[in-house]
Amino acid sequence: MAEISGYDALLKGIGQNNFVIIGRAGMDFFPYPPGTKTEEARVFQADLGGSSANIGAGICKFGGKAALVTTVSDDSIGRFCLNALDRYGIDRRHVRAVGGEARNSLAVYESRLEDHQTVIYRNGAADFEMSQADVEAVDYTAYGALITAGTVFAAEPSRSATFSAFAMARAARLPIIFDIDYRPYSWPSPQVAQEVLSKAGAMSDAIVGNDEEFGFMAGSKDQGLAKARELAATTASLVIYKMGEKGAITITRDGEFQTGIYRVDALKPTGAGDSFMAGFVSSLAAGHELEPSVLRGSACAAITVSKPGCAPAMPYPQDLQEFLTSHPGPS
Repeated sequence: MAEISGYDALLKGIGQNNFVIIGRAGMDFFPYPPGTKTEEARVFQADLGGSSANIGAGICKFGGKAALVTTVSDDSIGRFCLNALDRYGIDRRHVRAVGGEARNSLAVYESRLEDHQTVIYRNGAADFEMSQADVEAVDYTAYGALITAGTVFAAEPSRSATFSAFAMARAARLPIIFDIDYRPYSWPSPQVAQEVLSKAGAMSDAIVGNDEEFGFMAGSKDQGLAKARELAATTASLVIYKMGEKGAITITRDGEFQTGIYRVDALKPTGAGDSFMAGFVSSLAAGHELEPSVLRGSACAAITVSKPGCAPAMPYPQDLQEFLTSHPGPS
């Protein structure tokens, strides 16, 4: 029997609904009640944060399996993150605590759109301490696909370790799903980010990013769509080019299609991308076709921005079904 490859191999891997996810777990801190400015808050809520951990939480809420590979600080905040991973059902056997001056990332953001403020604390981030030994301890053959977000490449030793994980996943015939997730504040320079993220994109089977991120990789925003199409025609089996309120363009070797967004009364702008990824891969794993899976991912994003927090705002299957039943549809 001929070995499957390309898009079929990607779907087969996702279909196992068992993901190894590389990247950070952090603490999210948001003022309560919703609408409160951070500087005026007296009460805050805390929950799991970090793109990779959020994606894992979303997958687990949909009944899939997710194992996280990262490092956390050996202190109360790190232990908060470990407890949160347990609460969401994320396998943390490959999460290592690190001592010294490394600290877990902290995101302080508001549940409001007008004059929204997000403050990120990532000096000496603990997740950047993930090493070659951490990724070598993973049995990649035990999973169906690897997912990561671009921030993991922003500093060493995490950058080299993740590229090694890509190579080991490739050797184990795992498809690689890459969310570009460009955060300028994490990188030493735009030039380094462009080079490293482009290298990661060329090694990936599925790539998800927005128009600004693809434009950044291409050298200018007006060349972003051309870059996405180039990746889909050469190295990737699937590319999703997100355009904010204009929806998304999904590109494969067989062609492309555009989908809209589900309009809601958003409470905040954060968490949409992580929820989209979780909803998208979970829908493919459940047997939905590509276009409905993209739309279901978009619906998950809409649900998440309409509630406080990121991981706690991500939907369960019944939440998504109720939303799709009651919403007039994408525009």
